[in-house]
Amino acid sequence: MPDDATRITGASTIVEARSVCKTYDTGIQALAHVDLDVRAGEFLTLVGPSGCGKSTLLSLVAGLSRPTTGNVRWWGADLATTGGAGRRIGFVFQSPTLMPWASVAGNVRLPLDLAGVPRPEAGARVADALELVGLDKFAGALPRALSGGMQMRVSIARSLVTEPHLLLMDEPFGALDEITRHKLDAELLALWAQKKLTVVFVTHSIHEAVFLSTRVVMMAARPGRLVEEIHIDEPYPRSTDFMVTPEFSRYARQVQDSLLRASIAAPEATDP
Repeated sequence: MPDDATRITGASTIVEARSVCKTYDTGIQALAHVDLDVRAGEFLTLVGPSGCGKSTLLSLVAGLSRPTTGNVRWWGADLATTGGAGRRIGFVFQSPTLMPWASVAGNVRLPLDLAGVPRPEAGARVADALELVGLDKFAGALPRALSGGMQMRVSIARSLVTEPHLLLMDEPFGALDEITRHKLDAELLALWAQKKLTVVFVTHSIHEAVFLSTRVVMMAARPGRLVEEIHIDEPYPRSTDFMVTPEFSRYARQVQDSLLRASIAAPEATDP
Protein backbone atom coordinates (compact mmCIF):
# COMPACT_ATOMS: atom_id res chain seq x y z
CA MET A 1 0.00 0.00 0.00
CA PRO A 2 1.38 3.48 -0.83
CA ASP A 3 2.62 5.77 1.88
CA ASP A 4 0.80 8.92 2.99
CA ALA A 5 2.54 11.25 0.55
CA THR A 6 1.83 9.03 -2.44
CA ARG A 7 -1.77 8.35 -1.46
CA ILE A 8 -2.91 11.81 -0.39
CA THR A 9 -0.81 14.47 -2.14
CA GLY A 10 -2.81 16.03 -4.93
CA ALA A 11 -6.00 14.20 -3.92
CA SER A 12 -9.31 15.90 -4.56
CA THR A 13 -11.20 17.57 -1.72
CA ILE A 14 -14.27 15.63 -0.60
CA VAL A 15 -15.48 17.93 2.18
CA GLU A 16 -14.81 21.63 2.47
CA ALA A 17 -15.93 23.53 5.57
CA ARG A 18 -15.47 27.29 5.58
CA SER A 19 -15.97 29.73 8.46
CA VAL A 20 -18.31 27.24 10.12
CA CYS A 21 -19.93 28.32 13.39
CA LYS A 22 -22.51 26.37 15.35
CA THR A 23 -24.58 27.86 18.17
CA TYR A 24 -27.26 25.80 19.87
CA ASP A 25 -30.68 27.08 20.89
CA THR A 26 -29.38 27.29 24.46
CA GLY A 27 -26.96 29.99 23.32
CA ILE A 28 -23.89 27.76 23.71
CA GLN A 29 -21.48 28.26 20.82
CA ALA A 30 -20.12 24.81 20.01
CA LEU A 31 -17.92 25.78 17.04
CA ALA A 32 -16.36 29.05 15.92
CA HIS A 33 -14.91 29.84 12.48
CA VAL A 34 -13.85 26.31 11.58
CA ASP A 35 -12.08 25.75 8.25
CA LEU A 36 -11.46 22.12 7.33
CA ASP A 37 -10.69 20.20 4.15
CA VAL A 38 -11.08 16.42 3.96
CA ARG A 39 -9.11 14.96 1.07
CA ALA A 40 -9.91 11.79 -0.82
CA GLY A 41 -8.24 8.69 0.59
CA GLU A 42 -7.03 10.15 3.86
CA PHE A 43 -7.64 8.88 7.36
CA LEU A 44 -8.26 12.06 9.32
CA THR A 45 -8.72 11.93 13.08
CA LEU A 46 -10.22 14.66 15.26
CA VAL A 47 -8.75 14.86 18.76
CA GLY A 48 -9.30 17.35 21.55
CA PRO A 49 -10.43 17.84 25.14
CA SER A 50 -13.98 16.96 26.13
CA GLY A 51 -16.50 19.55 25.01
CA CYS A 52 -14.40 20.89 22.14
CA GLY A 53 -17.03 20.10 19.50
CA LYS A 54 -15.58 17.00 17.82
CA SER A 55 -18.94 15.26 17.55
CA THR A 56 -20.65 18.50 16.54
CA LEU A 57 -18.19 18.98 13.69
CA LEU A 58 -18.59 15.35 12.61
CA SER A 59 -22.37 15.81 12.57
CA LEU A 60 -21.97 18.83 10.29
CA VAL A 61 -19.65 16.89 7.98
CA ALA A 62 -22.29 14.13 7.87
CA GLY A 63 -24.99 16.61 6.96
CA LEU A 64 -26.96 15.57 10.06
CA SER A 65 -27.05 19.19 11.21
CA ARG A 66 -26.48 22.59 9.65
CA PRO A 67 -24.02 25.31 10.65
CA THR A 68 -25.41 28.49 12.16
CA THR A 69 -23.11 30.46 9.87
CA GLY A 70 -20.55 29.42 7.28
CA ASN A 71 -20.97 26.58 4.83
CA VAL A 72 -20.03 22.96 4.17
CA ARG A 73 -19.69 21.51 0.67
CA TRP A 74 -19.36 17.88 -0.38
CA TRP A 75 -17.55 16.98 -3.59
CA GLY A 76 -17.73 20.67 -4.52
CA ALA A 77 -21.51 20.89 -4.21
CA ASP A 78 -24.27 21.02 -1.61
CA LEU A 79 -25.71 18.18 0.43
CA ALA A 80 -28.48 17.46 -2.08
CA THR A 81 -25.91 16.06 -4.51
CA THR A 82 -24.64 13.39 -2.08
CA GLY A 83 -25.91 9.83 -2.08
CA GLY A 84 -25.25 9.13 -5.73
CA ALA A 85 -22.47 7.22 -7.41
CA GLY A 86 -19.14 8.10 -5.84
CA ARG A 87 -20.75 10.39 -3.26
CA ARG A 88 -22.16 8.24 -0.48
CA ILE A 89 -21.60 8.88 3.22
CA GLY A 90 -21.63 6.30 6.03
CA PHE A 91 -21.78 7.05 9.76
CA VAL A 92 -20.78 4.86 12.71
CA PHE A 93 -21.97 6.15 16.09
CA GLN A 94 -20.40 5.80 19.54
CA SER A 95 -22.64 2.84 20.39
CA PRO A 96 -23.82 0.13 17.98
CA THR A 97 -27.50 1.27 18.21
CA LEU A 98 -28.76 -2.09 17.00
CA MET A 99 -32.41 -3.21 16.95
CA PRO A 100 -32.48 -5.90 19.67
CA TRP A 101 -35.37 -7.81 18.06
CA ALA A 102 -33.72 -8.05 14.63
CA SER A 103 -31.04 -10.47 13.50
CA VAL A 104 -27.55 -9.34 12.59
CA ALA A 105 -28.52 -9.54 8.91
CA GLY A 106 -31.70 -7.56 9.57
CA ASN A 107 -29.77 -4.82 11.35
CA VAL A 108 -27.24 -4.56 8.55
CA ARG A 109 -29.98 -4.56 5.91
CA LEU A 110 -31.88 -1.67 7.53
CA PRO A 111 -30.49 1.20 5.38
CA LEU A 112 -31.14 -0.83 2.23
CA ASP A 113 -34.72 -1.53 3.32
CA LEU A 114 -35.24 2.19 3.96
CA ALA A 115 -33.85 2.95 0.50
CA GLY A 116 -36.18 0.42 -1.14
CA VAL A 117 -33.41 -1.83 -2.43
CA PRO A 118 -34.91 -5.10 -3.74
CA ARG A 119 -34.51 -7.95 -1.25
CA PRO A 120 -32.30 -10.20 -3.45
CA GLU A 121 -29.81 -7.37 -4.10
CA ALA A 122 -29.98 -6.30 -0.45
CA GLY A 123 -29.29 -9.85 0.70
CA ALA A 124 -26.18 -10.12 -1.45
CA ARG A 125 -24.85 -6.78 -0.21
CA VAL A 126 -25.53 -7.73 3.42
CA ALA A 127 -23.63 -10.98 2.93
CA ASP A 128 -20.68 -9.11 1.44
CA ALA A 129 -20.64 -6.55 4.28
CA LEU A 130 -20.78 -9.25 6.98
CA GLU A 131 -17.93 -11.12 5.33
CA LEU A 132 -15.86 -7.93 5.31
CA VAL A 133 -16.19 -7.59 9.09
CA GLY A 134 -15.84 -11.32 9.79
CA LEU A 135 -19.42 -11.95 10.87
CA ASP A 136 -20.72 -13.99 7.95
CA LYS A 137 -21.39 -16.94 10.28
CA PHE A 138 -23.51 -14.79 12.63
CA ALA A 139 -26.09 -13.44 10.16
CA GLY A 140 -28.98 -15.08 12.03
CA ALA A 141 -27.86 -14.18 15.55
CA LEU A 142 -29.55 -11.57 17.73
CA PRO A 143 -27.45 -8.68 19.08
CA ARG A 144 -27.71 -9.94 22.67
CA ALA A 145 -25.76 -13.03 21.68
CA LEU A 146 -22.78 -10.96 20.56
CA SER A 147 -19.88 -9.39 22.44
CA GLY A 148 -19.43 -5.61 22.45
CA GLY A 149 -16.77 -5.83 19.77
CA MET A 150 -18.96 -7.99 17.56
CA GLN A 151 -21.87 -5.60 17.97
CA MET A 152 -19.64 -2.77 16.81
CA ARG A 153 -18.66 -4.86 13.79
CA VAL A 154 -22.35 -5.13 12.96
CA SER A 155 -22.63 -1.34 13.16
CA ILE A 156 -19.66 -0.98 10.81
CA ALA A 157 -21.16 -3.53 8.41
CA ARG A 158 -24.42 -1.54 8.42
CA SER A 159 -22.46 1.50 7.26
CA LEU A 160 -20.46 -0.46 4.68
CA VAL A 161 -23.57 -2.05 3.14
CA THR A 162 -24.43 1.31 1.57
CA GLU A 163 -21.02 1.23 -0.15
CA PRO A 164 -19.90 4.63 1.22
CA HIS A 165 -16.98 6.63 -0.08
CA LEU A 166 -16.75 8.82 3.03
CA LEU A 167 -16.97 6.98 6.37
CA LEU A 168 -17.50 9.04 9.53
CA MET A 169 -16.88 7.41 12.90
CA ASP A 170 -17.64 8.99 16.29
CA GLU A 171 -15.51 7.23 18.95
CA PRO A 172 -16.75 3.81 17.83
CA PHE A 173 -14.33 1.78 19.97
CA GLY A 174 -14.20 3.98 23.07
CA ALA A 175 -16.23 1.62 25.28
CA LEU A 176 -14.26 -1.51 24.38
CA ASP A 177 -11.35 -3.14 26.20
CA GLU A 178 -7.86 -2.42 24.90
CA ILE A 179 -7.29 -5.81 23.26
CA THR A 180 -10.57 -5.64 21.34
CA ARG A 181 -9.94 -2.00 20.47
CA HIS A 182 -6.51 -2.73 18.98
CA LYS A 183 -7.96 -5.61 16.97
CA LEU A 184 -10.76 -3.47 15.55
CA ASP A 185 -8.35 -0.63 14.80
CA ALA A 186 -6.25 -3.01 12.71
CA GLU A 187 -9.35 -4.36 10.98
CA LEU A 188 -10.55 -0.84 10.25
CA LEU A 189 -7.26 0.05 8.57
CA ALA A 190 -7.54 -3.07 6.43
CA LEU A 191 -11.07 -2.04 5.38
CA TRP A 192 -9.91 1.52 4.68
CA ALA A 193 -7.24 0.18 2.36
CA GLN A 194 -9.36 -2.52 0.73
CA LYS A 195 -12.39 -0.30 0.03
CA LYS A 196 -10.32 2.84 -0.70
CA LEU A 197 -12.36 4.78 1.82
CA THR A 198 -11.94 8.30 3.10
CA VAL A 199 -12.37 8.26 6.89
CA VAL A 200 -12.99 10.99 9.45
CA PHE A 201 -12.60 9.48 12.92
CA VAL A 202 -13.16 10.94 16.40
CA THR A 203 -11.26 9.61 19.40
CA HIS A 204 -9.93 10.61 22.81
CA SER A 205 -7.07 8.12 22.50
CA ILE A 206 -3.70 9.54 21.49
CA HIS A 207 -2.32 6.09 20.64
CA GLU A 208 -5.34 5.21 18.52
CA ALA A 209 -5.04 8.50 16.63
CA VAL A 210 -1.37 7.94 15.83
CA PHE A 211 -1.87 4.31 14.86
CA LEU A 212 -4.73 4.96 12.45
CA SER A 213 -4.20 8.35 10.93
CA THR A 214 -2.61 10.03 7.99
CA ARG A 215 -3.48 13.34 9.68
CA VAL A 216 -4.50 14.30 13.22
CA VAL A 217 -6.43 17.55 13.68
CA MET A 218 -6.43 19.02 17.18
CA MET A 219 -9.40 20.97 18.50
CA ALA A 220 -9.66 23.37 21.42
CA ALA A 221 -12.82 24.27 23.31
CA ARG A 222 -14.94 27.23 24.37
CA PRO A 223 -15.81 27.61 21.55
CA GLY A 224 -14.65 24.61 19.49
CA ARG A 225 -12.02 25.42 16.89
CA LEU A 226 -9.14 23.81 15.03
CA VAL A 227 -5.77 24.76 16.47
CA GLU A 228 -3.11 22.37 15.12
CA GLU A 229 -2.62 19.45 12.77
CA ILE A 230 -0.03 16.70 12.76
CA HIS A 231 0.75 14.57 9.73
CA ILE A 232 1.60 10.95 10.57
CA ASP A 233 4.04 10.26 7.75
CA GLU A 234 4.47 6.54 8.31
CA PRO A 235 3.77 3.81 5.74
CA TYR A 236 0.88 1.39 5.68
CA PRO A 237 -0.02 -1.33 6.42
CA ARG A 238 0.62 -0.70 10.12
CA SER A 239 0.75 -3.54 12.60
CA THR A 240 0.92 -3.36 16.38
CA ASP A 241 4.72 -3.52 15.98
CA PHE A 242 4.51 0.13 14.88
CA MET A 243 3.28 1.02 18.37
CA VAL A 244 6.62 0.08 19.99
CA THR A 245 8.84 2.02 17.59
CA PRO A 246 10.65 5.29 18.34
CA GLU A 247 8.68 6.90 15.50
CA PHE A 248 5.38 6.03 17.14
CA SER A 249 6.57 7.43 20.47
CA ARG A 250 7.67 10.64 18.77
CA TYR A 251 4.27 11.14 17.11
CA ALA A 252 2.43 10.26 20.33
CA ARG A 253 4.46 12.89 22.18
CA GLN A 254 3.62 15.46 19.49
CA VAL A 255 -0.09 14.73 19.78
CA GLN A 256 0.09 14.70 23.58
CA ASP A 257 1.85 18.08 23.66
CA SER A 258 -0.68 19.46 21.17
CA LEU A 259 -3.55 18.19 23.33
CA LEU A 260 -2.05 19.87 26.38
CA ARG A 261 -1.79 23.18 24.52
CA ALA A 262 -5.37 22.79 23.29
CA SER A 263 -6.60 22.06 26.81
CA ILE A 264 -5.19 25.32 28.18
CA ALA A 265 -5.76 27.48 25.10
CA ALA A 266 -7.51 30.75 25.86
CA PRO A 267 -10.98 31.11 24.33
CA GLU A 268 -11.14 33.11 21.12
CA ALA A 269 -13.12 36.29 20.93
CA THR A 270 -16.41 35.56 19.20
CA ASP A 271 -18.92 37.68 17.42
CA PRO A 272 -21.60 39.14 19.67
